[in-house]
Amino acid sequence: MPIATTTSGSLPRTPALIEANAARPVADDGFTLLSTPGVDALTTTAVADVVQRQRDAGITLVGDGEFGKAMSNPVDYGAWWGYSFQRVGGLSLTEVNAFTEPPVASSPGDVRLTSFLDRRDRQRFPAVYAEAVETGTGATAFPTTTGPLVYRGQDAVASDIRNLQAALKPGEQGFLTAIAPGSASRVRNDYYASDEEHIFAWADALREEYRAIVEAGLILQLDDPSLAENFDQISPEPSIADYQAFTKIRVDAINHAIAGLPKDQIRLHVCWGSWHGPHTTDVALADILPVVLTANVGAISFEAGNVRHEHEAGAWADAAASGILPDDVVLVPGVVSHATNVVEHPELVAQRLRRYVDIVGADRVVGSTDCGLGGRIHPDIAWAKLEALGEGARRV
Repeated sequence: MPIATTTSGSLPRTPALIEANAARPVADDGFTLLSTPGVDALTTTAVADVVQRQRDAGITLVGDGEFGKAMSNPVDYGAWWGYSFQRVGGLSLTEVNAFTEPPVASSPGDVRLTSFLDRRDRQRFPAVYAEAVETGTGATAFPTTTGPLVYRGQDAVASDIRNLQAALKPGEQGFLTAIAPGSASRVRNDYYASDEEHIFAWADALREEYRAIVEAGLILQLDDPSLAENFDQISPEPSIADYQAFTKIRVDAINHAIAGLPKDQIRLHVCWGSWHGPHTTDVALADILPVVLTANVGAISFEAGNVRHEHEAGAWADAAASGILPDDVVLVPGVVSHATNVVEHPELVAQRLRRYVDIVGADRVVGSTDCGLGGRIHPDIAWAKLEALGEGARRV
């Protein structure tokens, strides 16, 4: 049997779908997208097509490509994150940087996010970032938490579920992504008394989405770049102990949100942010793994092909040897990268997968992509990478 394969979520959208989403009307709040029958029908067809195309490439655990998660227009903050603002009430559009320090915050060691747009990697390479085109940097208005957070995305998540289920064959498994509380909470907070209270309010609100996906029989992927990426957004650089305590709050919020849900239907995606940059100020995997592994999930998806982090397979081996890696957790290493236009050779994919098979066994390894491929590389390259992933898994 070949190694199982999947993706980390986002896949290239068709020009028709991009155009249709850009034309969707926006509600009076300035960022909530309104649905139309035409967009709904187009999305259903696009999901069916992208699922079949994944099968053709050799992907065995398919997703919807995140096609139901549209970004707002003109507010541009990326579908993976911004979709949550469409589905949670208690937010208002304000003319402030979403990543400036909230007026009230508390955390161990007084560690606080300072600015997404002035991350330490950007400070070190100002000329590089000045030339880069980064999603969201041109926005002048951002959602701010101004009232109690309440989930209102029932129709949207039901549509996501319905579209994916319609595309699946009898007995075939599929997955849907949903943002984790820690990443969703990276907006200005003008309502809750502390950073921790704000994060747990997001956990309570998003739990309804998580439960809907799991109860539909699908795999839930919790996207939480914040666990690793936050390190680069804190100036000055915090101590590892303080950052671990800061991150533990976000993992505790995940566990709070998924309490009572079956862990074998939940996987956690951890990454260092999918933007194209040097990433020299990323936190080391070994420094956050003891905290990440306290998440009550059945699988962990992570970057293993990104050249800044490929060498960290040893951290997983150390975690297994020390006993902090639970013996029922499945590893989902990204073995093709969103960060390069070079298409990985299938034998390289196979070599990367074998590293993790040697650690936990073939039945606990699922080959994947580092991060979402949609919007990061040309669609033709993205699909060539998935074909390399499928072939590499067959070689293993």
